[in-house]
Amino acid sequence: MLHELKAYAERQLPDSEPGFKTREVRWYIELAADGRFLNVVPLGDGKKGESQPRCPDMHGMNAGGKAHFLVETAQTAALLFKADEDPKKITTVKKRHHFFVGLLRKAAESTLQLKLVADLFGDASHLAKVREALAAHKAKPTDWIGWRVGGVDPRLDQEVQAWWRTWRQSDLGDTKQNAASGPEPGRAVADGAMVCFLTGESVAPLATHPKITGLSRVGGLGMGDVMVGFDKAAFGSYGLDQSANAAMSTEATQKYVDGLNDLVKNHARTLAGALVVHWFKEHVAPENDPLAFLHGLETSEQTEAAALAAVRRLLESIRSGQRADLGDNRYYALTISGAAGRAMVRDWMEGQFEELATSIEHWFSDLEITARSGKKLAPGPKLETVVTCLLAERKPKQKYEDWIKPIGPARRQLLQAAVRHQQIPFHALTGIVALLPSFFISEEVVRALFPKRDQANDDKVGLTISRLYARMGLLKTYFIRKNKGGDPNMTPYLNPEHPSPAYHCGRLLAVLAELQHAALGDVGAGVVQRYYAATSQTPGLRLGQLVRNAQNHFSKPEKSLGRKYEPLMMEIHGRLKDSFPRILDLEGQGLFALGYYQQLAVLRAGN
Repeated sequence: MLHELKAYAERQLPDSEPGFKTREVRWYIELAADGRFLNVVPLGDGKKGESQPRCPDMHGMNAGGKAHFLVETAQTAALLFKADEDPKKITTVKKRHHFFVGLLRKAAESTLQLKLVADLFGDASHLAKVREALAAHKAKPTDWIGWRVGGVDPRLDQEVQAWWRTWRQSDLGDTKQNAASGPEPGRAVADGAMVCFLTGESVAPLATHPKITGLSRVGGLGMGDVMVGFDKAAFGSYGLDQSANAAMSTEATQKYVDGLNDLVKNHARTLAGALVVHWFKEHVAPENDPLAFLHGLETSEQTEAAALAAVRRLLESIRSGQRADLGDNRYYALTISGAAGRAMVRDWMEGQFEELATSIEHWFSDLEITARSGKKLAPGPKLETVVTCLLAERKPKQKYEDWIKPIGPARRQLLQAAVRHQQIPFHALTGIVALLPSFFISEEVVRALFPKRDQANDDKVGLTISRLYARMGLLKTYFIRKNKGGDPNMTPYLNPEHPSPAYHCGRLLAVLAELQHAALGDVGAGVVQRYYAATSQTPGLRLGQLVRNAQNHFSKPEKSLGRKYEPLMMEIHGRLKDSFPRILDLEGQGLFALGYYQQLAVLRAGN
C-alpha cells in the first residue's frame, strides 16, 4: 500500500520533496519592484484558496517558537489577530513572527529578491498597512499568505529554493547535535544505515514521519495524524526506537505522505465515518471511473440508470478491444480514518480495472428494485445509503459520528461486496430484518406506501423512500449472492412464481392491507400497523384469521372489492396450497418483506 502511494506521488506530484509542501494559499501580499506595499490579492474561487506547491515546510514545529519560511499564516506573518484574542496566544505568536522575520533576513543576505520582503517587516507602519488591507478583505488569521515582488512569487525562484534546502539541512544537522530529548520530527536518525522499507536501499531511517492531514472529518486531529509511528515501547521491537522499526528514507517517506495527502484532499469520499480514497495506475477520466459511480449522488432516477449503462458500455469497449488500455489498468482503494492522532487504515483493495467494472455492474444490477409506483425501477442508492440503512433511524439532535459508530465492520464488508462482488454478510440481513417491523408501521413509510391522492408525491418522505429502496435492494442482493450461481427468483419486480411460501405470505399481507385501505380508507392502526411484526414471524398464527376477517369487505358491492381482490387472494392461496408456515426464520422474514413490498408496488401500478 505504501509502495503504491509512493508510486502515485512519483507519477502525479513532481514537486514532492522533503522540506516542501503544497498549501492552500488564500492571499498574495503584492509589493512593487522597489519594495512598496501595493495591495492584497485574493486567490482561489472565494470558497477555497489556490493550491500552491513548493511552499517551504519547517521541521520541528512542535518544539514551539518556529515559523514556516516565506509562506505562512496571516496571524504569524502579519500579526493579524481576532478582536478578542487571548493575550498569551498573542505573545506566543509574536515569538513565531520574530523567527519568521529573522529567517527572511538571513535569506535576504544571499537572495536579493527577499530583501524587499524583509525590509517590509522591518517597518511597523508598513506591516500595519498590510494588516489593515487583510482585514478589509475579511481575511482570517489562519489563512495562508504568500508574496509577489514586482509580479514575481519568490517561492518559485530557484535561488530561494536552493537557499532553503541548504539552510534546512544545516539546521537539521545542528538540531541533531544539540538535541537532548530525542530526534526532532522529520529528522533521520544517525545510528547506522538500514534497509529502506519502500526502496530497498541502504538509508539513514527517518525518526518521525510527517502527518496525514484532512482526517479531522473522520475522527482525526486538526493538526494531522501519523500513518507510521512507534511512540510507545510496546510498538517497537529489537530495541529499535521510533520509526526505525519500519525504516524509510526521508525522500521515500515524503513521497507516500504527499501522495496520501493529495488523495485525501482531492479524491476522497466520506463513507459512514471513514474516507475512501481511490486511484488508478494509469489515468482514468471521471466519466470512465466505476468507483466514482459507486459513490455517486442519488439526485434523480436517471443518475443510477446512466451509471449502470456507462459501466456496461465501458465493459463492452474493453472486451471488444476498443479500450484495451483500460483492461490493462489497475485500481487501488484505501479506507482510512483517524483515531487518537493515528491514521488508521480500515481496508485496502487493489486489482484489475476490468474486474472492478464487472463488480460494479453486478452491484448496480443486484440492487435494482421496483419503485413504490410499480411502474419503473427505483433510483439506486449510493453506497453511503446502503451502509447506513442497517442502522435505526437517527435520533433528533444525535451527532452523525455517534449514529454511525456501530457500522464499522459492515462498512468494510459492503464496500468489498461492491468492489469485489462478494456475498452480503448474514448480519446485514439480520440487521435489516430487525428494523423492518417498526419501519413498515412508521407513519412516514405508511404515507409512502399508502398515499392519499394529495400526498402521492410528498417530498417530505424522500429520505424514508431512499432508505426503503436501499433496504429492499440489499435484501434482494443478499439472496442473489447467497449462492455462487445467483438466484433467478430474485427479480426487481414482483415474481408470482417465487417458490418460497414466506414470499407469498408477505404478498398476502400486502393485499389484505390494500383491501382494508380501499374499503375503509385511513383507519389509523390498520392491518400493517397491528399485525406486520406477528405475521412476518409467525404467519400460521395470524394470516388465517386476517383472511377470514377480510371477507367482510367483499359484502360491499358498490365498491366491487371482491371482483378486484378475491382472484388475487385465490392466486396467492394457490401458491401457499392453503397452508401457512407456522414460523419464519430470519431469511424467511427477509423474503416476507420483499414479497410484501413488491406486491404493494404492483397494486400501486393498478395491475
